Amino acid sequence: MAQGICRQCCKDLPHRPDVKRCPFCGSPRVLHHTELDALHIAHIDCDAFYANVEKRDNPDLADRPVIVGGGRRGVVTAACYVARLYGVRSAMPMFKALKACPEAVVIRPDMKKYARIGRTIRDMMRAVTPLVEPLSIDEAFLDLSGTERLHRAPAALTLAGLANRIEDEVGLTVSIGLSYNKFLAKIASDLDKPRGFAVLGRAESLDFLNERPISTIWGVGKALKLKLNRDGLTRIGQLCAISEQELVAGYGSIGHRLYAFSRGQDERRVNPDSPTKTISSETTFEHDIAEFEELNRILWRLTEKVSARLKSADLSAGGITLKLKDTGFRIRTRSRKLPQSTQIAELLYRAAADLLRSECDGTEYRLIGIGTHDLHDGDMAPTDMLAEEGERKARLVEDVIDSVRDRLGADAIGKGRGLPAKPIRPKD
Repeated sequence: MAQGICRQCCKDLPHRPDVKRCPFCGSPRVLHHTELDALHIAHIDCDAFYANVEKRDNPDLADRPVIVGGGRRGVVTAACYVARLYGVRSAMPMFKALKACPEAVVIRPDMKKYARIGRTIRDMMRAVTPLVEPLSIDEAFLDLSGTERLHRAPAALTLAGLANRIEDEVGLTVSIGLSYNKFLAKIASDLDKPRGFAVLGRAESLDFLNERPISTIWGVGKALKLKLNRDGLTRIGQLCAISEQELVAGYGSIGHRLYAFSRGQDERRVNPDSPTKTISSETTFEHDIAEFEELNRILWRLTEKVSARLKSADLSAGGITLKLKDTGFRIRTRSRKLPQSTQIAELLYRAAADLLRSECDGTEYRLIGIGTHDLHDGDMAPTDMLAEEGERKARLVEDVIDSVRDRLGADAIGKGRGLPAKPIRPKD
């Protein structure tokens, strides 16, 4: 088998790292690696997905900085690579992004469109291998073990062909990381963006990881990073000098992951049946809000969206989380386990509203969100026979509302609590 490929014409090449162009088509998109034929775990990530979808749909935006996100008080959902040159990043407050790049074109996100395109790309992945584990709307792990006979090509060549088909048929580019486990494949996909293809083999993994920042390890957030840094641990390579028992004793169960990942080990399999962990919705306000009544109306509308997504995915939730962000960008999260797993908006809302009420202490908020967790199959929600009287009534009312909306549209019917407050007119 060859140890090189041309990503442009998808032909096997001899292992000649000194050859910078394909001898068949002349393309510089050649890839060489001594372990190329032995690696089967890939991570595919669409490049600046939301922003590039908008550029694809409006060619006039091709060379312009594009930001997908909310109004001036919102945050950046995605930024194209032109905007990133100005320092714009995902999750950045919109006012900061526009200050850094005032000429940017700001587009409101169209999640239905992005989801539709994401499903198309995922179907293309599944045509290559059934072992596809989605991580989000625009990225997934793939395991191509054993596909050589089916496609009559090594995994690397099959992946190159998939990237070309996505580009030709969908009009979007992807970046690919190929390795021998999920941890390294995910890292590799970020090494050569956009439209990249990076490979990390066994022979080089320890040297590669040695100087990488410790935050590269999945699960090392801000708090754990600070704790590790205070203990003098800043590079992944430093973890290799510490036993697994010491890491677990010092940092809890994540110590097992720190030990394994720092040594380039990851036993997780690509799981095509990986369950959805959370379903949520949030919004940023044009003006700060402190009053419970106004926040409560917005919370109800968000809860209806979450409920609709649960029903669409045939899932029910065993817990809810309320998220609030104040004017100083400090985030409050409050969670509650539900008495029964449910997908009914009314029941989710009641629990969330109780949490909200206790947080309305005069603080002004700029954002509110509701998330659901502990998700199960929809049929685990209480049946009419098991549900209490209040739950049965809530379900019956909601079934009627859903039926009307299916026929007449989402705005055809709703509960009064979702309507905006009307100003009180003074008496004559």
